[in-house]
Order: sequence, then structure tokens, then C-alpha cells
Amino acid sequence: MGMTQKQETIHKHFFSDMSVMLGRSMRHIFRSMDTIITVTIMPIAFMLLFVYVFGGAIQTGTANYVNYLLPGILLIAIASGISYTAFRLFTDVQRGIIERFRSMPIAPSTMLWGHVLTSLVSNAISVVVIILVALIMGFRSSAGILSWLAVFGILALFTLALTWVAVIPGLTAKSIDGASAFSYPLIFLPFISSAFVPTRSMPLVVRVFAENQPVTAIVDTIRALLAGQPVSQEIWVALAWCVGILLVAYIFAMRAYRKRVS
Repeated sequence: MGMTQKQETIHKHFFSDMSVMLGRSMRHIFRSMDTIITVTIMPIAFMLLFVYVFGGAIQTGTANYVNYLLPGILLIAIASGISYTAFRLFTDVQRGIIERFRSMPIAPSTMLWGHVLTSLVSNAISVVVIILVALIMGFRSSAGILSWLAVFGILALFTLALTWVAVIPGLTAKSIDGASAFSYPLIFLPFISSAFVPTRSMPLVVRVFAENQPVTAIVDTIRALLAGQPVSQEIWVALAWCVGILLVAYIFAMRAYRKRVS
């Protein structure tokens, strides 16, 4: 009975401490909204460029190119947004905030969870803004409520996976540039996928890579859901990629955290 009460106390403190850390990180976000604005502007600029400049020359087999393009744009926004998680965490490390919190009676790792959940919220805001802009540009969806929930669930899982990837350089980087530079390949990855053009139009080597990397499976799944079409086995591939990246990144992030605080 005593052990059960102790476990309940630990869990209670963990969630209360995590809510405090989340509130701290969210205040930083709302005090400097330029981070969300910056993250949102670039994907919107890509969407405008591809729809109104390149869209007429790209053959996707769909009548409305913005419908085809939107899933990839959302992934680019998330890949761009998680770089700020690494930046904020690196700043905390350099200022000695981690050591300061470790000296206080708070549950371990709650500071990390505060940053991770803040990333989830801030990226969700960016996603909603981009979808609203896409609607103005002519995006239309026949998806039902369950399909939309599935889309947001996949995007949330993708965000969590990449955010835990971002935690690693945030804890281990030697410079601010090193903390955020890891996101560049992630932002570029959708360009070598089915996000902008069908993979069948690509040269063989590029097509093989594009068809077997995580973005293509995720983009194809979200596109089918938004179109109200049945999803193929791609949804399981997409979920497997997200869960796999999440688990591996979490393990290495926690290892880096323990090394940092030891």
C-alpha cells in the first residue's frame, strides 16, 4: 500500500511539474510570436510558388494542385518548426537552466517534456494557419470528421517524432548553428518524395529512394484521408516510420539528457 501511494505521488508530481514546464515554454512562445510566424511564412511561400508559378506545368492527375500539395507543405512546416525546439533547449543548456532545475525538487525530464509539448502546440498552430491559407487558395476536402482526426493524429505523431530528434542536438550541440542545422535535411526531404510530383516521373535511383523514405508514405496517407478516399497499407507504413523514429529518438535523447545532468 505504501509503495502504491509513493508511485501515485511520483506520478502526481510528474504531471504537475510537467504542466509548469509547459507553461514556462509556452510563455516564451507567446512572448515571441515571430517564431511561429517565421515557421508559417516559408511553407506558405512554397505553397504560393508551386501553385501559382509551377502548378500549371506539373502533372499530378488531380484537378486542384493545392489539394495534392498541401500534405507535403504541412510536413515542411513541422520540420522547420522543430528546429526552434533545439534552439530553445540549447539556450537553456548554455544558461545553466538544466542544472538549476536539477537542483530543485522537480520530477526528472519534465523540462524536456515541456519543450516537446510546446513544440506540439506551436506546430499545431502553424498547421491550422497553413490549412486556412490553403482554403483561401482553393483547397477543398471531402474528408469526414474521423478522417480529419486521423490526419491530425498522424501530424501530431510526426511532430512528436521529429521533436525528440530535435532534443538530441539541443542537448549535445556545441554551437547555436549546430543545434538548428540538423533540420535542413528534414526540410529538404519532402522535395524528394511524392509531396510535389508523383514518384513515377522521377529517374530510377531517385524514385527508389523517394518511394522508400518516410515522407512519401505519410504524404500519401494524408492525401488519401483528405480526399475522402480509402487508405491503403501506406497508413501502416507511415505509422511504423513515425513510431520507429519516435522510439529511437526518445531513447537517444534520454541518454543524452542523463549524460548532460550526470
